[in-house]
Amino acid sequence: MPPRTSPTARQQRLGVELRKLREQSGMSAQQAAALLGVDRTRIPHIESGRFGLSPERVRTLAFNYGCPDADLVDLLAAMARERDRGWWEEHRGLLPPALLDIAELEHHAAALATAVTTHVPGLLQTEEQARAVFDTAVPPLPEPDLEARLALRLRRQEVLDRPVPYEAVIHEAALRMRFGGPKVARAQLEHILEQSERATVTVRVIPFAAGGFPGAGQSFTYVSAPVPQLDTVQLDSSHGPLLLDADMRLRRYQGLLERLRGLSLSAADSRAFVRSIAQDL
Repeated sequence: MPPRTSPTARQQRLGVELRKLREQSGMSAQQAAALLGVDRTRIPHIESGRFGLSPERVRTLAFNYGCPDADLVDLLAAMARERDRGWWEEHRGLLPPALLDIAELEHHAAALATAVTTHVPGLLQTEEQARAVFDTAVPPLPEPDLEARLALRLRRQEVLDRPVPYEAVIHEAALRMRFGGPKVARAQLEHILEQSERATVTVRVIPFAAGGFPGAGQSFTYVSAPVPQLDTVQLDSSHGPLLLDADMRLRRYQGLLERLRGLSLSAADSRAFVRSIAQDL
């Protein structure tokens, strides 16, 4: 089987975790190759996600690496077993791969927590708001590209229909942005209120009165996996999303998220706050 030319973020993550386990065990790439009966040059390709492994071979490596975490091994084996093409693959070749990686990441999440300061989180945007946001792109998006991005964003929102806890910490500035004009902005705030009534959705607002805060101007999503070793942080940037999984960075954003929660209003007070902004429009 030829190597993958463009492994997905999830395929790369499986390789990264296998490399971590190998390095923690003190085993060389040559020794790992011998366990699998392959040339040593195959191991770097496996650890970069360019070559896949069967679940059985993942377990063989994890056992010989001395990994004591059975839950982690089970999840790595499950990642290796994945053969079905997710719905996001319909957009492959039409949209940047990083956008599809986000959809795949959310699909496999155990919980999601996002913090935004200048825009409503994509999972909570109405179709009209999302279209208005995409319309501000510089240079302007071609119509087919805009429609494809819109379709992907709306389909991603189906994750909220599953029993996956979702928390959105939103700064007041984002709630007062009028993408699409007052009518669209009012409908967006009403949609946030409606979504916040879901048992699995929590919306918390940081008011202007909270003053300065860490991470101002930065938007990120903390994606919790079934085991914490596979957690990921997704950062928004003008050049596209960036995925982080290094332990120190995960701890940094865990701490940042806790600080932002501490500055935000309670869920009940946040709903009242959003309602008051909507009434002013």
